[in-house]
Amino acid sequence: MITSLWTAAAGSRRASSWFLCSMMAAGFAVAVTAQQPASKPAAPAATVAPPAQQAPAMPNAEQTDVNAPTIKVNVNEVNLIFTVTDKHGHYIPNLKQSDFALLDDQRAPARVTSFHQQINLPLRVGLLVDTSTSIRRRFEFEQQAATEFLLDILKARSDRAFVMGFDVTPNVTQDWTNNLDGLEQGVSALSPGGGTALFDAVYSACRYKLLNESRGQEPVRKAMILISDGDDNQSHVYESEAIKECQRAETIIYAISTNWTPSRGLGDKVLSQMAEDTGGEVFFPNSVEDMSTSFRNIEEELRSQYALTYTPADFKADGSFRTIYLYCHDRRYKVRARKGYFAPTQ
Repeated sequence: MITSLWTAAAGSRRASSWFLCSMMAAGFAVAVTAQQPASKPAAPAATVAPPAQQAPAMPNAEQTDVNAPTIKVNVNEVNLIFTVTDKHGHYIPNLKQSDFALLDDQRAPARVTSFHQQINLPLRVGLLVDTSTSIRRRFEFEQQAATEFLLDILKARSDRAFVMGFDVTPNVTQDWTNNLDGLEQGVSALSPGGGTALFDAVYSACRYKLLNESRGQEPVRKAMILISDGDDNQSHVYESEAIKECQRAETIIYAISTNWTPSRGLGDKVLSQMAEDTGGEVFFPNSVEDMSTSFRNIEEELRSQYALTYTPADFKADGSFRTIYLYCHDRRYKVRARKGYFAPTQ
């Protein structure tokens, strides 16, 4: 199957470019089972096989790691969290390590360290709410839906979140905490007004709040919940800079569009790009009342993901960006993962 996939990719320059652009997250140790296409310098994606010396043994397909063992990541290892869904967006559980293929920086990883299903890593959630003038009429309901989400998702003592509103400038109304009353007050303290500096807010949240969370400690799942129409008219940084900062912070963006019109505008394309490049998803509720459904979908996904830790081949601690391409052999399923990561520096 892998050979046919890469042969098809070689026959189409556009498909080939898409494959290389998609290879941007963390990968795992694998056994190469396909031939390299003649037109590509990179090694072919390979079936992920358990490492020869791995202990404990690979979990069975029906096993669910609700209380997975502690995962520790060394400096030369990559921790990748990803989601697998069908064409309807429904989560696919009970897949095995061998069901996936991966390239890290266009090469099969050296070896796998761990693979877990439905892991229970601590959550680090940044709630970013667009408080610009354009959302004034529906702002109160957005506050209510966001508050209910935080109260539902933060259940463990190890989970933490912060609240940031943004118009022309970002404004943190509640810093990192697991205190639900404090988070509720932080959402209530948001007030609409002003222009929209979306990219500045995303960049600031990643750089000053999410980047150093868990660095040098146990891995966590970091997610940004972005509520906005996607229109930006005040930022000093570009969209690409904001996305790169999210990738440095290893943060997934889940965006909820507040554009209730039937047509998708430029702002919706911005939200889609941010979510896609970070391994997240964008939701387009038909009305403000449907926002609660979007929040429930995000909550389900954050509690229903796979985790993989691996050692890249030819790893160099040079701070460079390494791409990742991860897919499931069963092509009915879609894998969502961050498209790459920045290697640490010495």
